[in-house]
Amino acid sequence: MKVVPLRLQPGDDLRQALEAWMGEQQEQAGCVISAVGSLSLAQLRLAGATQATAIHGELEILSLSGTLSPNGSHLHIAISGSSGAVIGGHLCVGSLVRTTAELDPATGYAELRFSPQAPD
Repeated sequence: MKVVPLRLQPGDDLRQALEAWMGEQQEQAGCVISAVGSLSLAQLRLAGATQATAIHGELEILSLSGTLSPNGSHLHIAISGSSGAVIGGHLCVGSLVRTTAELDPATGYAELRFSPQAPD
């Protein structure tokens, strides 16, 4: 299994960025195991709904998982707002990154650091 960390920038569309990355890969399938970070806008299709619900605010990504392929993706996300209430559903296009999930001078938070791997 190949594990690839990704860094998305503020304003990136989370779903579109993941699908674009998958389209550039030689592999025909992938999965998202984990993600942390934040969104300024979440577009979620809630259970049983046919259309996305827009949620605006300073939203923390608590969990993101699912499958990716060149033909589409199936991604579930759980987020929370400033009250701590958690909501989740299918991640839809239009979910915008607020900050990155890595050490980033723009945020000042050091949640995750990527370091080059030494050659074997």
